[in-house]
Amino acid sequence: MKLLDINTWDRKQHFDHFSKLKDPYFGVTIPFNVEHAYQYAKDNKVSFFGVYLHACMTAINAVENLKYRIVDNTVQICDTIHASATIMRSNNTFGFSFIDYDKDLHVFLSNLSAEKRRIEHTPDLFPPVNGLNCIHCSALPWLDFSGHKEPVSGQMDSVPKLAFGKAVKQQSNLVMNVAINVNHALVDGYHISLFSEIFQKNLNK
Repeated sequence: MKLLDINTWDRKQHFDHFSKLKDPYFGVTIPFNVEHAYQYAKDNKVSFFGVYLHACMTAINAVENLKYRIVDNTVQICDTIHASATIMRSNNTFGFSFIDYDKDLHVFLSNLSAEKRRIEHTPDLFPPVNGLNCIHCSALPWLDFSGHKEPVSGQMDSVPKLAFGKAVKQQSNLVMNVAINVNHALVDGYHISLFSEIFQKNLNK
């Protein structure tokens, strides 16, 4: 991580205002066309979740504000953002993962598979490696939701939180709603729009 100079930051007043709020998070739910990503996963016999999560993480890492974290009243910039996703076990409980991001999809899928194996064979909720240099995300493939609310710890939190819904057919497209919640002290709607544009481009590749 490297330190952001808040005093010269063009969002200093925004940071000062929103960081004082009891709940500085805002969230939106965005529909994405995942037809191509689904077909790629099916044709190559790989995880659909892994394919769209990789596209998401590549977009997250392309938007600098989504790499900002609040640490002891300072803003730190993470070098790389990884994925802390909930992974379900065969007994229908889940564990939190820490999936190292890699630009190479196949390396990322291998990292995801390793975390799936680890979680299936341990009752632990939390991963052995953890940190702020991640996003928190969950897949809810059983629900086609149009809104979503994340649990709130009551403590200062700056890690973006995402939830991926059920992919459903809409005319000739396969559409999946994605909810994203971010700390407004660090991120604005403009940055979410950048993320969504890049995410959709990645899904279309």
